[in-house]
Amino acid sequence: MHNIPSGSITVPKMNDAPQGWKLLPKGIILTVTLAVLAGRIAQLPLFSIMGIMIISIMLGVVWKSVMDLPKDAAPGITFSSKFLLRAGIILMGIRLNLTQIADAGLKVVLVDVIVIVFTLAFMIFLGKRLSVDRTLAALVAVGSAICGAAAIVAVAPLIGAKKEQTALSVACIAILGTIGAIAYIFLYPYMLLDPYTYGVLAGATLHELAHVIAAGSPAGDVGSSTAILVKLGRVALLIPVSLILGYLYRSANADGDGIKRWNKFPVPWFIFGFLAMSLVNTTGVLPSFAVKLFTDLSVFLLSVAMAGLGLTISLGDFKKIGKNTVIVAVVGFIALAGLGQLLIFLLY
Repeated sequence: MHNIPSGSITVPKMNDAPQGWKLLPKGIILTVTLAVLAGRIAQLPLFSIMGIMIISIMLGVVWKSVMDLPKDAAPGITFSSKFLLRAGIILMGIRLNLTQIADAGLKVVLVDVIVIVFTLAFMIFLGKRLSVDRTLAALVAVGSAICGAAAIVAVAPLIGAKKEQTALSVACIAILGTIGAIAYIFLYPYMLLDPYTYGVLAGATLHELAHVIAAGSPAGDVGSSTAILVKLGRVALLIPVSLILGYLYRSANADGDGIKRWNKFPVPWFIFGFLAMSLVNTTGVLPSFAVKLFTDLSVFLLSVAMAGLGLTISLGDFKKIGKNTVIVAVVGFIALAGLGQLLIFLLY
């Protein structure tokens, strides 16, 4: 039986009979079932703010904590949390129409760039001052700066993150982003912002796309569409951010002698797949129903992967997150929200 060592994800060798492909279905079926259940829950009031991906990882964590996992389910769970994750990230690129982002104007692009650079630099610096694990701080920072869970799981393998760190970062950002979205909804009438600028604020500062969609709804069609567009601009910047972080954290991918291994080289091939799908959508060759199909499939595959990730974590692991990590996440979000307000005041 193949075990999943801490800090890495392995896939059983396909020539190991009777293991290999024969052991994949049980774990895959479990993760798919949890993702389907999460989709149902996400349709309920309030839970819709969290989104299906966050609920999936939570269901996985709860399942692992209250029920025993069949030992032969491990390979399928690993397959879901690794390969289906990559497939979901690649398909996520179909959401982006790079022309629309460019047409949104220099101000929107400038806001996205400033938000990401500031958030990454500030939160990683704060994590260092508070003695938070370097990799964990980077994951929390990238989840806050770009697009929550999807950004975290995309960057995690590039910086040598352990699966526990990935899951804890996702959970931390999910909870904080949900609270932030609810706060935005209640505070919107008192912000003295028109629908467009409120949409810019929500899209530039909230974590998950689900958070942005929920928070933008009180501002009507203008606010919602603006928020989503600004948010997708941040998602588009996942590509250069991944490359930069992969390079800066390259020591995590070196062997014991500090020598690079080709299979650990920090080039995120699946991120280039993400870019390719973005370019396909930008050309307009796909009909709208195909774009929607790929988008929905991307969300579902990422949800299945999140369920698989959650199934490797127990509730006791959340004690490891530490108060300083929470402080980094909370202070980082407050600073991000404040920066968003400042940028709107200066640019609009």
